[in-house]
Amino acid sequence: MGWLTEQTEHDFSATGILSGGRGFEYRPQQQLMATAVAAALENRSSLLAEAGTGVGKSLAYLIPAIRYALEHNRKAVISTHTINLQEQLFHKDIPTVAKALGVEFRSALLKGRANYLCRTRLRRALEQATDLFNQAETKQLHDLLAWSRDCGEGSLADLPQELDISPKVWAQVCSENHVCTPRNCGPECPYQAARRRVDEAQVVVLNHTLFFGLLSLADEMRQEAPLLDEEEIIPSFIFPNDFIILDEAHTIETVAAHQFGTVLGEAELKYDLLRLYNPHTRKGRLRQLATPKLLQFIEDAQTATDEFFRCARLDCEVDEHQGTVRLRRAEWTEDILSPSLATLENEVKQMAEVQENELTRAELLDVQARLRSYRAAAKELISLTNADTSVYWAETGGQERQFTTLRSALINVSDLLREKLFETGNTCICTSATLSTGERGMSYFAGRVGAENAETLQIGSPFNFAEQMRVIVARSMPPPPPASEEDAYTPALFDWITRSLDESDGRAFVLFTSYNLMRRMAGLLRPYCTERGWPLLVQGDGQDRSRMLQDFKQQIGSVLLGTDSFWTGVDVPGEALSNVIVTKIPFESPSNPLTEARMEDITNRGGNAFRDYSLPEALLKFRQGIGRLIRSKTDHGIITLLDSRVVSKFYGARFMYAIPAAAPRDFL
Repeated sequence: MGWLTEQTEHDFSATGILSGGRGFEYRPQQQLMATAVAAALENRSSLLAEAGTGVGKSLAYLIPAIRYALEHNRKAVISTHTINLQEQLFHKDIPTVAKALGVEFRSALLKGRANYLCRTRLRRALEQATDLFNQAETKQLHDLLAWSRDCGEGSLADLPQELDISPKVWAQVCSENHVCTPRNCGPECPYQAARRRVDEAQVVVLNHTLFFGLLSLADEMRQEAPLLDEEEIIPSFIFPNDFIILDEAHTIETVAAHQFGTVLGEAELKYDLLRLYNPHTRKGRLRQLATPKLLQFIEDAQTATDEFFRCARLDCEVDEHQGTVRLRRAEWTEDILSPSLATLENEVKQMAEVQENELTRAELLDVQARLRSYRAAAKELISLTNADTSVYWAETGGQERQFTTLRSALINVSDLLREKLFETGNTCICTSATLSTGERGMSYFAGRVGAENAETLQIGSPFNFAEQMRVIVARSMPPPPPASEEDAYTPALFDWITRSLDESDGRAFVLFTSYNLMRRMAGLLRPYCTERGWPLLVQGDGQDRSRMLQDFKQQIGSVLLGTDSFWTGVDVPGEALSNVIVTKIPFESPSNPLTEARMEDITNRGGNAFRDYSLPEALLKFRQGIGRLIRSKTDHGIITLLDSRVVSKFYGARFMYAIPAAAPRDFL
């Protein structure tokens, strides 16, 4: 046992550094996890740590990680899936650790570049306002100018709500690669200041999407990184001399699959081209540089974009009814987009080369880089370049599903993550309440992400589920039918939901796997809830998730209907949530292209797609869903299972086993 492990064991003891804190309670589970994290750091090894709700995972990894980072002059990188946990770590848990350790260190919250104001681009936008904006948008620019003089960190999160800055205006003033540089902007620029904070920080907090996006660029970033002044160069992830802790790690397979994929969005491309020059308003960021040839090339690219996506929709038969279509055949549509983008890109490049004004040249280089990225994406998504390892699809979006997006994702990330995360000779720690399917061992998760050789640790929750939780299983509920036959099933589901809501006096999450069924049930439940004075909150009714949760917590008695994003990462301790109603076992829809491709991959390798993928994925999500209920020692409530397959099907016992064993069960 090394110094850090011994110190950590004492830190989390009954007389350790936390013992004097308000509300401290010695938890052997927390101590066990913390010492395992310390050992992984000392051994530069990987660790998978599953720890149930109430263990205190955040402090269990933060304290040894920060001690280690300070002792060895290394950077601790903490990545989460949800904004809520990110904010909790940065604003609550890290200051708690600093106070407990009695040391000073720097921490930083890392966000994408586009989240930060760039004063240079703001100044340029004001100079070009007549070419870029209408009167209302110009007023927003002046509002931003006034705010920029005292804007805190200068990020979108700091913007006062009353400013109401449009995405179009923000896109013209946020940081971009070539313009927003130390040379052009200086140290006071919000993005440059944020970058400096991250460079100087011993602890950096970010989200999984940004982490895996940066990891996908890691080789390029390392070439630009300064050499470390030490004899041994430790392999790094996204910063020189770093190590990584991935909290809410149950999501990393899918996040990584998408971040190592490719996207070409119709709405985004059209928006960017109109930013260059809008022929209707005669405004745009290149208006001042406009030559007849340049304006023609921009309009040609806009016309090609319209025609390309129109033809693409017809060729792959995606529309507002068939919302997602798998792309299986290379050259499935004609590439009428890349040539016009290449022509425009080349013209912009030539303009940049002869431009004497450094800022203007930088702006042109940013434009060129974006055009090059769009062109490369179009070529890959039409030719299906990596069809042996990636899945490709088209999907519609927008309020009326009028825009098409082409996407690819990596089917199997295990080889990639094994190489980039788990067998680098550096420390990678994954933790979550659900890294297993409810049984001993984490072989399923480890195999999916390439962590087969990582150390593992499973720790149960310290909560008293025998006293705090009761499980009701609707054995008499008819089994879920195909979507086309749900009309006969809906009345029975409504009866069971209302019966359960009456028992908990509202105060419930009702979790669905189908958006359409949720909307249909919302229509039936609205008058019922109104009659009883229960506010009904429905996902998709115009509020974002954070606002829905805030209203749910404040309005005791509320009933919240949610789909995918409410099964995980939601924390509502206290009396506001006393009932979690699971309408169906959360099997992934095989119509999801990535799910379908993963199942095909397993079958082609000789496996069983249901046993080896569908069932364990459903178990992980099921455990996440029921985990929303008991979030503190004082919580009490009901889990209501309205899918009779948990008792009628051969696999049902796996779901019953995934529920805390001590919780009493009623079968009705």
